[in-house]
Amino acid sequence: MRDIRFRCQDTAQAQFGTILRKNVDNYFKETGISPKGNWEIRLKSAMMFALYLLPFVALLVIPMPGWLALVLAVVMGVGNAGVGMGVMHDAVHGAYSRRRWVNELMGGSMYLLGSNVLNWKLQHNLKHHTYTNIEGLDNDISSHGPIRLSENAPIYRIHRYQHWYAFLFYGLVTLSKMVKDFSQFFAYNKEGIIRERRLNPSFEFAKLVASKVAYIAIIIGLPLLLTDYNLWQILAGFFLMHWVASCILSTIFQLAHVVEGAQQPVEKSPGLIDNDWMVHELQTTANFARKNRLLNWYIGGLNFQIEHHLFPHISHVHYRHIAPIVEQTAHEFGYDYNVKNTFCNALASHVRRLKELGTYPAEKE
Repeated sequence: MRDIRFRCQDTAQAQFGTILRKNVDNYFKETGISPKGNWEIRLKSAMMFALYLLPFVALLVIPMPGWLALVLAVVMGVGNAGVGMGVMHDAVHGAYSRRRWVNELMGGSMYLLGSNVLNWKLQHNLKHHTYTNIEGLDNDISSHGPIRLSENAPIYRIHRYQHWYAFLFYGLVTLSKMVKDFSQFFAYNKEGIIRERRLNPSFEFAKLVASKVAYIAIIIGLPLLLTDYNLWQILAGFFLMHWVASCILSTIFQLAHVVEGAQQPVEKSPGLIDNDWMVHELQTTANFARKNRLLNWYIGGLNFQIEHHLFPHISHVHYRHIAPIVEQTAHEFGYDYNVKNTFCNALASHVRRLKELGTYPAEKE
């Protein structure tokens, strides 16, 4: 992996990070609450697991027509995304609980979604959170085939229409990740990242294979064994569940980084980003729909991505409380605080950004 360093442009940048951390720390000291998860996240966990697992149990034990089974597959997709955003995400950042074993247990919910915890930690915690919106390092903006998410990636004619078809491909993300986990694992192992964390690659690969086999055996094998649905009907429900979950997850993540105002910096010289890291995170991330309490609850506070990127160790249940502190501190130092007032505003901004990223530079003039 390329070695990237962040360099402060001036003392004000360094002071921003220091003062912001102090201001947020003071909030928790003054209120006397823990920055980790509380009863809210535990209640949400129970509800999201129920939303995902109870429809599956119902499909296994209650005979029902195919159309109703597909409705339950949609509900499972909504629950699948909810577990990922509201439970797993905090846990793999160590923000769910003060207890490590609780974080590991809840982080393991990733296996219920058909993916791999280690790959997620390396792709998301390490690469995305450290090198946000940097082409070639942040996998979340990597351009593949018909989707171009980075202004620093090659552009092809097909990208001209991506603002029309992108959301169809967003629906394939979790299914793609199930397969991509293998190539991703080998790539990380080749880079030496796995051994750097003092992990045994052979053991981790065995866990990867075993978890995939167990997931397929449960999510497809049990319906084959216990219900009257044929294989094609089961696969249709399986695909629908993943498509719904993928559309939700992909859209929410894109609204935080691929919108107007979210910068995509390049190295000023090889291995050097001419910005303080906290300023970099502020400038490459966006918030949206901060007043929508229901959306904030369901998506695990991911509409407060600025706060999440600056303080990933803090549980999302606190983001809406520390957001005013972050915004005020940013303005005091003269930095923009990128926020879209509603979900629809953010979605429209993302579509416009997709269109811009799909337009040849000559065509913009």
